[in-house]
Amino acid sequence: MSRWDGLDEFVAVAECGSFLRAAERLRLSSSQVSRQVARLEERLQTRLLYRTTRRVSLTEAGQTFLSRCQRLIEERDEAINALGELQSVPSGLLRMTCAVTYGERFIVPLVNQFMAQHPKLRVEIELTNRTLDLVQEGFDLAIRLGRLNDSSLVATRLAPRAMYLCAAPAYLERYGRPHSLSELTRHNCLVGTGDTWLFEQDGREHPFKPQGNWRCNSGEAVLDAALRGFGLCQLPDYYVRAPLRRGELVSLLEANQPPHSAVWAVYPQRRLLSAKVRLLIDVLKSGLRQDAERSPEGILTASSAAPATADLPGG
Repeated sequence: MSRWDGLDEFVAVAECGSFLRAAERLRLSSSQVSRQVARLEERLQTRLLYRTTRRVSLTEAGQTFLSRCQRLIEERDEAINALGELQSVPSGLLRMTCAVTYGERFIVPLVNQFMAQHPKLRVEIELTNRTLDLVQEGFDLAIRLGRLNDSSLVATRLAPRAMYLCAAPAYLERYGRPHSLSELTRHNCLVGTGDTWLFEQDGREHPFKPQGNWRCNSGEAVLDAALRGFGLCQLPDYYVRAPLRRGELVSLLEANQPPHSAVWAVYPQRRLLSAKVRLLIDVLKSGLRQDAERSPEGILTASSAAPATADLPGG
């Protein structure tokens, strides 16, 4: 039996001056109300109400207990209402993390739009290329790119992500264009954060360990080196989309392009997802879709028009 049992019934009887009217307020039977008050008095070992055939009145102990119970019930109801508001209206603090470049280009502008619509919300965004522990570090949400490792986290797909193998025309004029995966070992590879490039061959995933004289853990830096003709690079579509259209880069080995990975919203396992996280995920899905739809159709390459993310779905 809960220590709260009988409090609502006692307060209703005291305020209404009648078990019948209290029962009507609480939408219970009179016998239920009477039984709950009697059990409360038994637990407290104190009489709270004088009962006669005509009226109900408070004992001295009942008068003292009533004021305290009214405050308790009021604060309880306010707490429940506040929780309900949190579940329907974004408010309070939302902590999230995302990779630096993708976050700056795509995620932060959408989060800022979301904040403008919900002034009760506070947001802390940590842009980092490290994979943070959401539970240990107290994050509500992470935007992650590529393939996810198995974990206890929940993931919602926001958009696909395509990877392109590229090189500048000047590099290809000097060293030639690779026509198969086996020829990649003859080329200087610009290595970023990953030690392995993924391709597809004969319907299977084909990993390749790039080797070269240049390495940096920044996608922007890899892109700059590729544009300068230093070597081959493999980068996500959002880095190379514009240079490919302008002819500053050439897409290579299109037939071996790996299957699209994805952009994910990742959050800790919870039975009920808060309104601020749930609604922000919806905004991110919609915003990424609209951004893609505003992009020109297709990525132009030296030999063909490879599909861009202009038609990427939102989830």
